[in-house]
Amino acid sequence: MRTIIFATGNEHKMVEIRMILSDLGAEILSQKEAGIDVDVVEDGTTFEENALIKATKIAQEAAKYEVYQDAVVLADDSGLEIDYLGGEPGIYSARYMGEDTSYDIKNQALIDRLSGVPDEERTARFVCAIAAAYPDGSSEVVRGTMEGRIGYEIAGENGFGYDPIFVLPQYGCTSAELSPEKKNALSHRGEGLRKMRLRLEAREKNEGIDR
Repeated sequence: MRTIIFATGNEHKMVEIRMILSDLGAEILSQKEAGIDVDVVEDGTTFEENALIKATKIAQEAAKYEVYQDAVVLADDSGLEIDYLGGEPGIYSARYMGEDTSYDIKNQALIDRLSGVPDEERTARFVCAIAAAYPDGSSEVVRGTMEGRIGYEIAGENGFGYDPIFVLPQYGCTSAELSPEKKNALSHRGEGLRKMRLRLEAREKNEGIDR
C-alpha cells in the first residue's frame, strides 16, 4: 500500500485515523509530518465540497515532492448538525464563534441556545465527509454519520470538539464518555474511514499494486 497523507494538523484526528486505518498496511502521515505547510481556503457549501477542496490542494502540493509522487491524499470535513437550529453549526463547526474560541465555550453556548427544548427536539448528528485525491488526478468522496442528540451539560473527557455535549441515547452517555475503541466503532469519522478504506483497497487491487 502506498503512502497516505492526511490533510490535517489536528493531532486528535490523527490518533483516530491511525487507529482505524492501522491494518491498511500504509505509512500514514499528517500534512505537517509530510512537511506540507499550506493553508487551504475551505469555501465549499457542503462537507463533501470542502473535503475535496482540501484533498485536491494538498495533493497538488505533495506532487512537488519526489518522495510523494505516488501518495494518496485524504482529507475530511466534519461537523455537527443540530436539527432544532436548522443544521447549525454545520460546515462552520470549527469556526463557530471563532476558531480561537474554546470548545468549552462553544459547547456551553449551544446548550444555552437549546434551553427549554425537550429531548425529542434536540436531535443532532455528526457528519464526516472524507475525500481521496489520487496521483492520476482522480478523486472521490464518502460520507459517515453518527446520530444522537444534544445533552443538557458538558460531560466526558475522552473526546474532543463537540463530543462532550453529543449524547448517544442507546448508550446513555456522550461520545466523550466512550472509550476510544468504542467511539471509533460508532463515530462518523470511523464510518467514513472504513468506507474509504474499502475504496482504497479495491483501487490497489484493481491496479495490481503491491507496495
